[in-house]
Amino acid sequence: MDGEGHTGRERQQPDNRHHRLRFAVLGPVRAWRDGKAVNVGSPQQRALLAALLLRGGQTATAQELVDALWGEEPPQRALAALRTYASRLRKALGAEALISESGGYAIRLGPDTELDVDTATARASEAEKAASGGDALRARELYGEALACWNGETLASVPGPYAENQRTRLEEWRLSLLEHRLDLDLLLGFHAEAVSELTALTAEHPLRERLRELLMLALYRSGRQAEALAVYADTRRLLAEELGVDPRPELAELQRRILQADEELARPTGDSASQDRATFVRPAQLPATVPDFTGRTAFVTELADQLATAETRIMAVSAVAGIGGVGKTTLAIHVAHAARDRFPDGQLYVDLQGAGPSPAEPETVLGSFLRALGAPDSTIPEGVEERAALYRSLLAGRRILTLLDNARDAAQIRPLLPGTEGCAALITSRVRMVDLAGAHLVDLDVMSPEEAMTLFTRIVGEERVRAEREAAMDVVAACGFLPLAIRIAASRLAARRTWTVSVLASKLADERRRLDELQAGDQAVKATFELGYSQLEPEQARAFRLLGLADGPDISVHAAAALLDRSPGETEDLLESLVDISLLESAAPGRYRFHDLVRLYARACAERDEDPSSDRSAAQSRLLDFYLATAAGVFALERPGDRTAEHLAATEHPGLVFDDRATALDWLFSEADCLLACVEQAAHGATLRRAADLLIASKDLADSGIHSLRYERSATVVCRAARAAGDAWAEGRARIMLTHAYTVAGRFGQADDNARHAMELARATGDPVAGCYAPNDRGIAAIYQGNYENGEVCLNQAIDAFRADGNRTGEASALCNLSRIHLALGRTDSAIRLAEQGVAIYADMGLNLRLANGRYALGLALTSAGRPAEALDQLNQALALFHSSRQPLWEGVTHLRMAEAHLSARRPAQAATHAEQALALRGIGGEWRRGTVLTVLGRALDALGQTDRARACWQDALDIFESLKSPEAAEVRKLLSPAVAA
Repeated sequence: MDGEGHTGRERQQPDNRHHRLRFAVLGPVRAWRDGKAVNVGSPQQRALLAALLLRGGQTATAQELVDALWGEEPPQRALAALRTYASRLRKALGAEALISESGGYAIRLGPDTELDVDTATARASEAEKAASGGDALRARELYGEALACWNGETLASVPGPYAENQRTRLEEWRLSLLEHRLDLDLLLGFHAEAVSELTALTAEHPLRERLRELLMLALYRSGRQAEALAVYADTRRLLAEELGVDPRPELAELQRRILQADEELARPTGDSASQDRATFVRPAQLPATVPDFTGRTAFVTELADQLATAETRIMAVSAVAGIGGVGKTTLAIHVAHAARDRFPDGQLYVDLQGAGPSPAEPETVLGSFLRALGAPDSTIPEGVEERAALYRSLLAGRRILTLLDNARDAAQIRPLLPGTEGCAALITSRVRMVDLAGAHLVDLDVMSPEEAMTLFTRIVGEERVRAEREAAMDVVAACGFLPLAIRIAASRLAARRTWTVSVLASKLADERRRLDELQAGDQAVKATFELGYSQLEPEQARAFRLLGLADGPDISVHAAAALLDRSPGETEDLLESLVDISLLESAAPGRYRFHDLVRLYARACAERDEDPSSDRSAAQSRLLDFYLATAAGVFALERPGDRTAEHLAATEHPGLVFDDRATALDWLFSEADCLLACVEQAAHGATLRRAADLLIASKDLADSGIHSLRYERSATVVCRAARAAGDAWAEGRARIMLTHAYTVAGRFGQADDNARHAMELARATGDPVAGCYAPNDRGIAAIYQGNYENGEVCLNQAIDAFRADGNRTGEASALCNLSRIHLALGRTDSAIRLAEQGVAIYADMGLNLRLANGRYALGLALTSAGRPAEALDQLNQALALFHSSRQPLWEGVTHLRMAEAHLSARRPAQAATHAEQALALRGIGGEWRRGTVLTVLGRALDALGQTDRARACWQDALDIFESLKSPEAAEVRKLLSPAVAA
């Protein structure tokens, strides 16, 4: 009878079984049918649905459901109410979803039905399998997917004892999954990011010792040993007060190991090498090996044997030394490719430009390596020591080969050495690294006659060489048996099918006698270069000469096109033809570079043969124009309406035009080294002012953290050149950019000094850019130095100057800065009005990045006014805008201000979370800012009862402020005083 009735329902509603249903209980209880939300009724009706869903399709009797909804004291008509709820749910979900059976009810979860608990269970199971199989990265992702199934409090607002029990069970499960994922975070090196989350979790679950243990380990691996030990002290005190027990043995053992500075704690804890290999991006940066590599058998074997020892020693280091052109790089690249299987976690490569005028800075190289290893820009710290420490941490437990090519000296490469077991470094240099401890030194001489002949033959062809073997020997001898010279000569012969080997030999013999002096290599190398150059077509020869004038490490097709005054297509053809004959190298698609010896020769040719000599200056001027015009376009795209771009020097040659901010910023950051090299090269004579303007147009590089140091160096070069030349206009502009670089680095005394000089120069020259920005920058420095009265005077001058120039964007900036001065002077109402004026101007002009600055200032004022909810709304909007504009410094500072707003609202747990997120940006912005964040973090932790960790933060902050002789030290001393602690 029941079966017939059931069949009848199928006939009445034949399409119900095809509806796709989705249910959620890990948060509010909800349901969707075919993607549309279903009304699941009152709290008791939701409680019934939850009770049925969490039984996994099993039938629950009416009495069991009554007990689940109402417990021991159900209402008189509980059974009737239950039937009503069931009827309503059946109508909402469909008869096939909720069925009556044996006096009870069940929800059938078919293949078209989803329940978030089941999804989370499946992901957690897959994560366990991935972890046990050694794929830690995949396991971490799967645990993340399982945790993403939660959407707030489990069974939110659902009444009844069954819901309460399930809420507790599922919350415990969520915390267990979270601990597993955090375990993997630490295993995979994401300890800095984990600290913020763990700080919040320990505040929310103060008695959960496993979370405390993970926090201690994360802090220790982040270089915060004192705080890690303080967490243990706080935990021990809390457990004694609340439960009368000591910390569990695992926590005590971790404390002991931290006290002993156990190096093993800084390494991944997994016992499977494959776990570590799954951790990060595997870099594969080795340049292509030459297909006709020849000879060097003994050296190849020797270096390969040394690299093989990386598996059994802390680090294998081999340094190959020799004169330019002897084939150091070719040998090293060949050996590195042959050894790739021994280093499955990747290979890093950098040309350190040690033989050139601007060797690569170790700090910049480390930034590049860290990005290649998967570290987000926001986690890369300032300072070579901090970056080197993070670099070694990321390499811990991995097998990476690092090829450091063309090193200047041992000091340049020491911070770049991996320093961990399983890793190796292969170094090339013109100097012997006798002062590099533990390095295996290899001295590379010229090729043997047999090896030289083999290389020559492979390029030219067996048939041509066999017919004139004696002439071929004359050629390789004339080349001094240097591989670079042989390759160039042979490539030229291979491209000239009408030449015989004897013709080549005679040309080398003749032209050696009429070479100009060139301070690189020996005479044979110069002869080879001259041979290749003398046989170039006129357009090729011109391109070769002019390309040698650019100081950057390489050059893009578009920049080369500007230098040569040719179209990008023509330029690419010319450059590829030079690659074909080994006078130029293809660094990457669309980018080209010279061997350093060839660059010197090309530059000498330009000085000797470019007639008139003004053509050289014109070419360099076109390149400067290209960078300036393109960077000015990026500046204008980032800051629409800012008149500063209109005051930059006019360019006769165009730059690139971008349709969107992301592409524009990509260009700016990828061209940073070449652009700043151009700035320094142009810092003289007629191009000096444009060099200063290129600094202004590329000022975002100063904020990046990655290029800040190089930007500061370039600004210093321009400033000194302008001062030496007596060019007050250029010096004023260079000084405001140097001021900006100092402010970013937290060196406010130097910033103020430069801004003061810039103001004096602006008064003398009438330059609107320096005249506007110098007083604005002095006002910013005054905020941080506590010199508020003078800062107010300067910022009012800046506002007047910006208004006189019609620069509304600058006016808004100065208004927002003045708002902060008013805050410091206790004028909260006027501070809010000033910030609101700035925000209104930015919003009216449709600005993004600048609007973020305005909202940031308004958030500070609202926090001070005791309006934390409004403040946090403004700061959240600012944070999103700073992130999209790639401003890690201001992301961190905004997190700091959000921490202050939460403290003002008496929400210390949220305050601690945001302070930790500011610290996770790894100190971008200098030590002063780190000290400020640590002070706020300490206040938040103190409010949470974590007094030992709070004092550890304050002690670190005090050490920073005392080293900087900063007035904030007095405030921190008060926090650390016994009276305050009591």
